[in-house]
Amino acid sequence: MNRLILKHGIPVTFVILAIFAWVIYARIAGGGVDAIILLAATALSVWVLAVFVFIYFWPWITVNGFRRIFVKHGLGGGPIPVNALYAVPDSPSHSASTSSVMATGTDDVLYLGGWLDLKAGPRVLHVPEMNDRYYSVQFTDPSSGANFAYVGKRTTGTATHDFLLCEAEWSGATPHGMTRINVPHHAALLIGRVFADNENDRRTAYTLAKQIQLTPLKPQA
Repeated sequence: MNRLILKHGIPVTFVILAIFAWVIYARIAGGGVDAIILLAATALSVWVLAVFVFIYFWPWITVNGFRRIFVKHGLGGGPIPVNALYAVPDSPSHSASTSSVMATGTDDVLYLGGWLDLKAGPRVLHVPEMNDRYYSVQFTDPSSGANFAYVGKRTTGTATHDFLLCEAEWSGATPHGMTRINVPHHAALLIGRVFADNENDRRTAYTLAKQIQLTPLKPQA
């Protein structure tokens, strides 16, 4: 979505300005100075309001755009169910399904993604042994667009580990050996990356990416 705006923002702006110039010309021809003053005041008010709405709602629009793509279309393997992660077997330049969704200008990582919803209870994020390989999973708040947590080599290491994902108000006990991550507003966008050194390493990276999974929290005995 951001790529679309960056790609077409300039021509769209010129079109809007051309239409606005034509309206001003028509007003000058038909209504004189008073009409121009009224039009300018209206345009300024609309502009200020639009800028405020855009800035305020843009994070929500962006993150929920990802949610709709994941849940309805997926990343090449069909729709991704809520509370599931899908790992893409190819880098963005080799995969048409991800090139327009999560392109970052790099081909040395494989992506995975999914939508987390904790209305039915806490979930567990399992990460396999990565053997010092770079990987990361970012957690994005859909209401603000802010990344509120990271799991990965630079923050939690590369050893196999389980992370308890729950709402801040959840009062249950964190199982032994797990690390708790509080999720605001009961939902989050999850996007992960796993480093692939070269084409020969891509299969190993994909195998590891598929093992990063979400599962329900098992009842404690």
